Amino acid sequence: MPFTGPFEDRLAIRELLEAYADAVTRNDAEAWSATFAEDAEWALPDYPEIGTTHGKAAIVAMWKEAMKQYPGIMFEAWPGSIKVQGDHATMRSYTAEVYDQGEMTVRDRGVYEDTCVKQDGRWLFKSRSFRKLHRQQGPRG
Repeated sequence: MPFTGPFEDRLAIRELLEAYADAVTRNDAEAWSATFAEDAEWALPDYPEIGTTHGKAAIVAMWKEAMKQYPGIMFEAWPGSIKVQGDHATMRSYTAEVYDQGEMTVRDRGVYEDTCVKQDGRWLFKSRSFRKLHRQQGPRG
């Protein structure tokens, strides 16, 4: 079963994912950083030039720089599975991104494999690993 554990925790983890997506779309680094644990890691194996970033401060600094490449992004995310065991959880989520680069509109789709931790009654991302699934580009229209 792809969704296991207490409903309240699964809902809170889903809201964590939604807060993350909202912060990306608004390009709000403060709100985005609030979704990560201090000792988090963010892995981008399909982007070897970036690799894995460790620690919330380094993750946020990398994200701020990267977001310069995604003006006007619309970022959506939804869970495919959430499995909660106590104060730890795993989640698989899918993403759809639309943004303009020069004269092209880009549509990216991907998947995250996440671990989440509950700290002080709040769920946070402990690790996120992103893989790209599909990219489509076309003239802005």
